[in-house]
Amino acid sequence: MKRTATRLADGRELFYYDARDGTARDAPDRRPLPPAARGTELRADPLLGDTVVIASHRQDRTYHPPPGACPLCPTRDGRPTEIPAADYEVAVLENRFPSLAGPGRCEVVCFTAEHDGSFAALDDERAALVLAAWTDRTAELSALPGVEQVFCFENRGAEIGVTLTHPHGQIYAYPFVTPRTERVLASAAAHRERTGRSLFEDVVAAEEADGRRIVLAGEHWTAFVPYAARWPYEVHLHPRRRVPDLTALDGPARAELPGLQREILRRFDRLFGPGAPPTPYVSGWHQAPVRHPLRTEFALHLEVFTVRRTAGKLKFLAGSESGMNVFINDVPPEAAAERLREAARQ
Repeated sequence: MKRTATRLADGRELFYYDARDGTARDAPDRRPLPPAARGTELRADPLLGDTVVIASHRQDRTYHPPPGACPLCPTRDGRPTEIPAADYEVAVLENRFPSLAGPGRCEVVCFTAEHDGSFAALDDERAALVLAAWTDRTAELSALPGVEQVFCFENRGAEIGVTLTHPHGQIYAYPFVTPRTERVLASAAAHRERTGRSLFEDVVAAEEADGRRIVLAGEHWTAFVPYAARWPYEVHLHPRRRVPDLTALDGPARAELPGLQREILRRFDRLFGPGAPPTPYVSGWHQAPVRHPLRTEFALHLEVFTVRRTAGKLKFLAGSESGMNVFINDVPPEAAAERLREAARQ
């Protein structure tokens, strides 16, 4: 893998990732851009203790640009974009409208130069290159002063709230440990105290022993619908050897991963039958906090879920979910797993 670092006209960093060393990426950004937005405010909720990010500058971010005006396509035919090169394999850039700026950092990961592609449609080499970019950025962002957790994720589909349709994901480098992760770590610590064992290892072992919710399994990975799944269709993908983050994966697990991740996403697209529009989803890598005293109790895993519960209906976070954080799932996890297994045969 070759990484080429450069800067955009407003000073933001841009990294090109190429599978081979001989590729040159030296096109300058000639746009007359104003200074990049900086500064967000972190506020602590006095009742819950959660951190809320105030980022008012995001009201002006790019929103459903017209055809031919995608900012993540390469710069071609005299139309400048966020990517100055005329072509690219994988590109990572600082977000022009970041949710976290000053404290923390937000980056955009462009999976391909093809506007109408998808992560599931990438070939093995390109998907492995995206994994290499996630790993590289996780290592570099984790080393930044003040960064406490790195989250690599993809939002896909208008139903999720996506405003740019180009195949891309994001990386958030949080200056705090997220509330969800704090709760998981507390559960892991209590389980260790009670049993002397790892919570994550016991969860995976229980799912493998039960078998009803297993979606697919490789030599180095296991994917299953969680016993208490919140979303209509939700899959967790765990390496068999527990590691804290992407940087700690060994060679065999790293080699097997891209194919399994793309297969999960392909099955999501087949859930609702031929002719159904692409399934909206969130796909995110949960990684251990950088400096937390319980870091070694956490286990890297991928979570993929969709808000679509049937072909024409969405799962809305209404009163119970939004108001009280109590999820009500219309699809039994065992039925969801069976449907995802069936999707492999379509």
